[in-house]
Amino acid sequence: MSRALIKFIRLSPIKARLIAREVQGMNAELAMASLKFMPNKAAKHICNAISSAVANGGYEPSEVIVSSCRVDAGAVLKRFRPRARGSASRIRKPTAHILVEVSRANKESKES
Repeated sequence: MSRALIKFIRLSPIKARLIAREVQGMNAELAMASLKFMPNKAAKHICNAISSAVANGGYEPSEVIVSSCRVDAGAVLKRFRPRARGSASRIRKPTAHILVEVSRANKESKES
């Protein structure tokens, strides 16, 4: 099993978790192919994390599965926007940490 961690991505963790749930348990090659055609910003970062995890283990993408894809909340950048009558409102710019674990696929033999 190998893993890859990408930290402080300028992306909402809630939006990234929607994409991360789609690829859990998939073959790594199939997951990377399907993520390339998704229009979300999170899909690009998760695809990079999967390819990095595959390379960290020295595997081929066709022989491993995505055993875990987790998105955690990172630091929140706080900014202010001027509003009417001299007041200000807070803008929250969230970041995310993406952790991907890949493991070798179990090839079940059908010898019975």
